[in-house]
Amino acid sequence: MLTRKQYELLMFIHERVHETGIPPSFDEMKDALDLKSKSGIHRLITALEERGFLRRMEKRARAIEIVKLPENVAETIRPATTRSQAQRMSPSRHSRGSVSSDTRGGGSPRRAMGEAEGAINVPLVGRIAAGTPIEALQNKLADVPVPSGMVGRGDHYALEVTGDSMINAGILDGDTVIIQEADTANTGEIVVALVDNNEATLKRLRRRGDSIALEAANPAYETRLYGSDRIKVQGRLVGLIRRY
Repeated sequence: MLTRKQYELLMFIHERVHETGIPPSFDEMKDALDLKSKSGIHRLITALEERGFLRRMEKRARAIEIVKLPENVAETIRPATTRSQAQRMSPSRHSRGSVSSDTRGGGSPRRAMGEAEGAINVPLVGRIAAGTPIEALQNKLADVPVPSGMVGRGDHYALEVTGDSMINAGILDGDTVIIQEADTANTGEIVVALVDNNEATLKRLRRRGDSIALEAANPAYETRLYGSDRIKVQGRLVGLIRRY
């Protein structure tokens, strides 16, 4: 029998993987369960492993596989898939016209992006650095078909990610992120931030008094602290598309 916190964590991971195909980060798990430190998450994951509900794959970022759910949860699960696993399964790593096949629930593979049901076009406006900031956003380069359920109210745009500083947030080099246009964000949200009206970067925003920290999700990168007048929020992350 699982404790309440173990059950909450297992279902949070399951729901996130079901929605996005990517397990949540430890920070996201900690916030979702309202814990004060990530050590509590480590203990819960270890307990779930020992009980046969989770499996961790060593030396792979955020590689958590759900093995089973409690008996009272009838929904078929979809295990987390790492990029390396997906590349081995994909016939062509560099094919840019479709998303990876997904037989969730035993059904048929998803359609190619351009044929997706209920898809809407979002403008691809350039590249964004998940690392050292690069030049500011460019003009529209193409349209990206996005499932309508991924976007909500307001205007949206897409950016191609370069760099690996957000890898522990499940954002990899070459991914396409979907951004909701906004000029404000809550602390802890992943945003497109314009630095000194010149350079754009994708980072988690933290407010620290009169300053703003742009926080990477990779220990190899340092958190950068700026005066609030130097940062302009250009949008909030709402979705991600990964192509193989």
